[in-house]
Amino acid sequence: MDTQNAIAILGTGNLGEAIARGFAKDLGTENIFLTRRHLSRIEHLSELGFETTSDNKYAVSEAKYVFLCVQPKQLENLLKEIEPSLDPAKHVLVSTITGVELSTIAGYLDAEYPTLRVMPNTAAAIAESMTCICGNELADQHISKVEEMFRSLGETLIIEERLMKAATVLAASGIAFFLRYIRAATQGGIELGFEAEEAQKIAMQTARGAASLLVEGNAHPEREIDRVTTPMGCTIAGLNEMEHQGLSSALIKGIVTSFEKINTIAE
Repeated sequence: MDTQNAIAILGTGNLGEAIARGFAKDLGTENIFLTRRHLSRIEHLSELGFETTSDNKYAVSEAKYVFLCVQPKQLENLLKEIEPSLDPAKHVLVSTITGVELSTIAGYLDAEYPTLRVMPNTAAAIAESMTCICGNELADQHISKVEEMFRSLGETLIIEERLMKAATVLAASGIAFFLRYIRAATQGGIELGFEAEEAQKIAMQTARGAASLLVEGNAHPEREIDRVTTPMGCTIAGLNEMEHQGLSSALIKGIVTSFEKINTIAE
């Protein structure tokens, strides 16, 4: 086991599992310890080679990077539970908890620890995450290492902590927003005559292609839209109807509403 890079993920839900699966490609499953109160829910991960346990203190003692992946209301009790096993000279705390600030984490602990907040999304499991990262002053010497770890899961961006809630909405909740569009496009394709599987395949690959045009070409969306639309054509007719029905405004309102909600979750 590589003790300098070993990771404990405390509270392995959907996001924790996605992170674990992504990191395993580089770190190996033997260097990743996963905890959950009900082990039966992560038994399938044990079969893949991860060490699974319900003993948070044991997982912490074996790791350097301690990932806090529980619900906000569970954080205080978790930190009090593991604090006897924490060592400020050894451990780096990494929180994925929605809406919980660095100062809140510090307030639950007697000693000061290098602490980071990260917000990946569930695409981490296939190395296509967008992960935003910030940290306290003690984390300055560790932030490049943590960013390197998450770069193996997709794209990364170091931001100010004041933007972390917005990043959660845009990147983490954003996965669901884009998936809902793909589902709607699929339903539209079915109405036009495709079988469901065919319509979804077309919608998925088209969404991938649209994003890739921006990523690979470093282009603005409107520039690529202009390449598709022609005078009096079917594309501009469809776009104008979507805007008339409120597509862009509905998306923006949804993002803002999610942001307003996140402000009430933990604080």
